[in-house]
Amino acid sequence: MVAHSETNHDVSHGIHMHGKNVFEVPWIHKMIPGIEKLASNYHIGNFVVVRESGERIFESMPIYARIGMHLLFYGSARETVLHYKSVAHLLQAQSIKQGSIYNSPDSAKSIASFVQVYSLDLDELLEPDITKYGCFNEFFFRKLKPDARPVENAANPSGICSAADCRLTVYPTVDLARKFWIKGDEFSIPNLLQVPVDSSTAIEFDGASMAIFRLAPADYHRFHCPIDGVVGDTTNVPGQYYTVNPQAVNEPKFDVFTANVRSILYLTHTATGKRVAFVAIGALLVGSIVWTKGAENGAEVKRGEELGYFAYGGSTVIALFPKGVVEFDQDLVKNSEEPIETLVKVGSSLGTTPTA
Repeated sequence: MVAHSETNHDVSHGIHMHGKNVFEVPWIHKMIPGIEKLASNYHIGNFVVVRESGERIFESMPIYARIGMHLLFYGSARETVLHYKSVAHLLQAQSIKQGSIYNSPDSAKSIASFVQVYSLDLDELLEPDITKYGCFNEFFFRKLKPDARPVENAANPSGICSAADCRLTVYPTVDLARKFWIKGDEFSIPNLLQVPVDSSTAIEFDGASMAIFRLAPADYHRFHCPIDGVVGDTTNVPGQYYTVNPQAVNEPKFDVFTANVRSILYLTHTATGKRVAFVAIGALLVGSIVWTKGAENGAEVKRGEELGYFAYGGSTVIALFPKGVVEFDQDLVKNSEEPIETLVKVGSSLGTTPTA
C-alpha cells in the first residue's frame, strides 16, 4: 500500500482508504485475500464526543491502521512471537519510506484527494491554495491563519489549554489513566520519560496528571503550548512506529506509548515554577517530530504558541502535569472515565491551575 501511494495519487484508493471502501478497489482484494472478513470481523473505527454539542460520532479508521493492528494482534501464535522482530521492522521501514515518498515533489498530486477524503476546510489555512505546496508533507504540516485557533479564557492567568486539534482524554492521575485507558502492563512515567525509577525526574512526576492528545491523519498537525512557561531541555528516545489508535493503546500487555519513538520537552510553568513534560510520540507512517519554538531552550512561551509539528502520519502528544498544576475541566474528565475521547481544538480549555 505504501508503494502504491508513490504512483497512485488518489489517497482514497491507498493508505487512507476507509473500511467501508475496501470492497470497491480490485487491487486490494488481490493483495489481501479475505479483506472483506477483516473489515467486517474487526473494529474499523472509534466513537468520539463532539465537545460543543455532546454528539457522539463514529470515525472510520484508515485501512493502514487497521492492517497494522491486525498484523500485531490477530496473527497466528508464531506471528505473535515474531512480531517484535518482523512486524516491528516492517512498520518502521514502511513509515520511513512513506515519509520519503510524501517529501517528493510528485506527491503534491495527492493533496487534492486528501482534502476531498477528509473534507478539509481550506479557508482556515495560512495558504489555502493547494497548488502552492511543494509536496504532500508540506501540506500535511500546513499552517493556519493566526486567528484560526484563539485561546479560550486567555485573560485568566491560571488557564491551561489544549495542545492540538485532537481526540482528547484526561486523567487526574496516571493510575486512573491505566484503569480507564492505557492497558499495557509496562506503562509507567519512568518508562514514558525513559528515566530510572529512582531518579529525581521520576519522583518529580510521581502522581502526575495526564492529558493524551491523539491526532488523526486529517488533523492540523502542529502542536502548541498548553501553558505559559519557559522552554527547557529536550530528550529524544528511539523506538517503534506502532499505530496509536485507541485499540492499540487499550491492548493489554502492549505498551504503545513507551515502545514508540518520542521526543520529550520539559517546560517550566510560570504560575507554579514546576516542570511540565510534553511528550511528542511518533506513530505508524509518521516521518518525523520537528520542534520549532520548542527547540529554543530558555525562550518564554505563551499558551497557544506553536512548539512543533509532526511530519506525515497521525500521532499523539502526552502532557504530564505534576501535582498542583492542573485541575481538568469536568466534562473532559467525565468523558475520559467512560471512556471515550473528546474532539477538541488547539486553544480549547483543558483546565485551570488550582488556587491556594
